[in-house]
Amino acid sequence: MIRKLYDYTMGLAAKPQAKGFLATVSFIESSVFPIPPDVMLIPMVLANRKEAWRIAAICSVFSVLGGILGYVIGYYFFQLIGEQIIAFYGYQDKFLRFASGYSEWGGWIVGFFGLTPFPYKVITIASGAVSLNLGMFIFASVVSRSARFFLVAWLLHKFGEPIREFIEKYLGILTILFFILLFGSFVLLKYVF
Repeated sequence: MIRKLYDYTMGLAAKPQAKGFLATVSFIESSVFPIPPDVMLIPMVLANRKEAWRIAAICSVFSVLGGILGYVIGYYFFQLIGEQIIAFYGYQDKFLRFASGYSEWGGWIVGFFGLTPFPYKVITIASGAVSLNLGMFIFASVVSRSARFFLVAWLLHKFGEPIREFIEKYLGILTILFFILLFGSFVLLKYVF
């Protein structure tokens, strides 16, 4: 089933209405859809490199808007059903510890996982479930999702088809290294200054 969805999404990238499809996929991927928008972004940029920045912008804006929907789903779904499930299994204390840690590090969590291939919908829904500050959630989402999609668009714009395999193979590792360097810089600044 996932393979069929993947192939279908790739096919949408070749259609004249591809930007509308990209906006839709970017929006719903952030809350429910299993296929990331990169599946359309990559072939669309390779097909028309002059549109790389517009394509990345569409992807970024609609991914963040879809992330807000995911946040709302987590916020309301958890209040309606999630609390009862946690209480049934006796995990209230564990969830409170998780929520406390997520509240403290939530912006970093959203920022990190918004850059990676990890399913962003999990982070958006979890952010709503623990009532992460909405402003922080939106800010971290804008920064991370834009960085991800504009980086991919820039690499494709600059290097073309040869970079596609590199991106698909190493994006996760490169993102993790970038985040470690970024986080390490903030920690260093905090303790040095």
